Formats: sequence, C-alpha cells, structure tokens
Amino acid sequence: MDWLYLIIAGLFEVVWATMMKLSAGFTRWDYSLYTILGIMLSFFFLARATKVLPLSIAYPVWTGIGAVGAIIIGVIFFKDGIPFLTWIFIGLLIICIIGIKVTSGH
Repeated sequence: MDWLYLIIAGLFEVVWATMMKLSAGFTRWDYSLYTILGIMLSFFFLARATKVLPLSIAYPVWTGIGAVGAIIIGVIFFKDGIPFLTWIFIGLLIICIIGIKVTSGH
C-alpha cells in the first residue's frame, strides 16, 4: 500500500503543477485553489508513504513521477517542444525511477 500512496502522491504532484500553470501566476482563483488542494493531497500521500518507505527512496521517486508527469502534460496539453536528446534523458529518468523501486527492497 505504501507504493500506491507514493504513486498517488506523485500524480497529485503533476496535478498541482498543471493547475499552477493554469492559474496564470495565481491570478485565477479557481486554478489557484486546485493548486493548493493538489499540493495538500500530494504531501498527504507522500507522508503516508514515508511511514513505511525510507525518505531516501520515497522522495526521489515522488519527484521523478512529478517531473515525468509534468513533462508529459506539458507536451500534450501545452504543446511544449522537447528535443529528441531530451527524450532520451527522460527515458533514463523513468528507468532510474523503476530501478529505485526494484532495488530498494521495499
């Protein structure tokens, strides 16, 4: 269950980052509230995950999920241009996240 909490925390990391972008610098109150709610839920689930998982494992996975998710959202919804070489490093980041999970012993 701890890994599920960590994945949910990472997904809410993507939610709040996306809502922050849509808030237009916190000038749109609706998206600003969604940003705050996303932050709260992300931290809540991260805290739940770190009851069992070591911080040295949970934190990099959490930020990695958030980073990769934000990249995907940026490319799909905000038409961010990502150079081919950058995609290779994004792939390596995904491999590293999986590697941390597989080798962590948790």
